[in-house]
Amino acid sequence: MKNLNTTDRIKNIAYPLATFIGLIILWELAVDRFSIPSYILPSPRDIYLEFVNDWQVLAMHSRVTLEETVIGLSLSVLISLFIGMIMDFVPFIKKCFHPIMYVTQMIPTITIAPLLVIWFGFGIKSKVICVILTCFFPMLINFMDGMDSIDRDLINLFKIMKAKRLDTFIHLKFPMAMDKFFTGLKISSTYAFIAATVAEWLGGSAGLGVYMVRAKSSYALDKVFACTILVVLFSLLFVGLISILKKVFIKWR
Repeated sequence: MKNLNTTDRIKNIAYPLATFIGLIILWELAVDRFSIPSYILPSPRDIYLEFVNDWQVLAMHSRVTLEETVIGLSLSVLISLFIGMIMDFVPFIKKCFHPIMYVTQMIPTITIAPLLVIWFGFGIKSKVICVILTCFFPMLINFMDGMDSIDRDLINLFKIMKAKRLDTFIHLKFPMAMDKFFTGLKISSTYAFIAATVAEWLGGSAGLGVYMVRAKSSYALDKVFACTILVVLFSLLFVGLISILKKVFIKWR
């Protein structure tokens, strides 16, 4: 049974990897066969050479975007947990603001980002706020759903034991809601880099978004593809780290 499980895991990795490599090969062959100019569609070789030749510039811009994303995502975690706790302790606040939060998430990031740049400038502050506004909602909703889905018998047990609301939150609701909270955190981590990049598009001096806009204006699509690949890789890295943290926390719980 163990060998079978190992074989299945290998297949689950090998099949997508082989498919991805095959698509890259077809992409390279198509560009060469039809002589497609690089300003229309760069080949994988062109993108690879961009990483080799401009890695220092890409690293500098990546560092800026990473800083904005990490700060924004970290603050989103704290804000979502704090608001979730407040809504649990004061149900009236939940009834008032819960529907409004849904409405705020229907506003596209591309329309919020210019306002943040106008209000908070071209520095890191506007990018971090954009990340926070994009990321805190999935975590908050999953956190609230996690607390609402707790078995009522457990809550009644704490009431019978005359536990205070704070003790019930710390020892029951908070740890039991972490499973769904990490699901929201994983979703938010994929949005975080997109939000930071979009905010950089609309104003800034450094960052992958700024680099992409400059590259697009000069029709250097190999640079645009390189930045896009970096955003995807960073998002995958964050999702992987959060998955590891979730396993550690759930095992501890």
